[in-house]
Amino acid sequence: MKKTIFLALATLLTFCSTPTKKSMTISGQIDGLRKGQLFLQKMEDTLLVDVDSIAISGENTFTLGDDIIDPEFYLLTLKMDDSLFEKILFFGEKGDITINTRLKTFSSSAEIEGSENQELWEEYESIMRKFNNQNLTNYENFLKDQEEMTDAERNAKWEATNKNFVKRKYLFALNFAMNNADKEVAAYIGRFEVNNAAPLFLDSLYNKLSDEVKKSKYGKLFQEELVRIKESAE
Repeated sequence: MKKTIFLALATLLTFCSTPTKKSMTISGQIDGLRKGQLFLQKMEDTLLVDVDSIAISGENTFTLGDDIIDPEFYLLTLKMDDSLFEKILFFGEKGDITINTRLKTFSSSAEIEGSENQELWEEYESIMRKFNNQNLTNYENFLKDQEEMTDAERNAKWEATNKNFVKRKYLFALNFAMNNADKEVAAYIGRFEVNNAAPLFLDSLYNKLSDEVKKSKYGKLFQEELVRIKESAE
């Protein structure tokens, strides 16, 4: 009888001491890190909150997690002292995500695997960087034109160039989102990246989103923004 009670208590203690696996697990390695603190953070309303943390001492590997409901952006934040913070922005979603990086180039050398939305976001950002580089070239040409054009001519050329640039950038973003309308990244782009586009285009994007994406966090925020835009236009 005593043996049975002992085994039952041992089983119960083992069960209670086993941590529950989160719906999203973030693990990885930071080359060169010996000591510091890592925080998993996300936005709640307008506040950045900590959802998990770990102290690093000696080992440069880590595991963090959260019971995520909908795919959304998270921050992996490294704190070295009271004044130094490094951050990696990534699209979290259910499952196992791996983030490997280096201490000296914490954000720029991060390699992230396990999130389909993150892969799409990296593809989108890569094209956006090309657009931004093109915009810098356009501005350099604008400055050079002052040697050969009047101010009126130069300003007119810049206005036409910039208008065409913004149009191409928005069309790319909208087309990218529509081509990936079954992923939450599409709703994020609609809400935060192209929310100044014509309501007709935003409506078209929202209507193409899958039902699951429309019900997600960013899907709901996108819908709320559309309502606000339409109400302000009345």
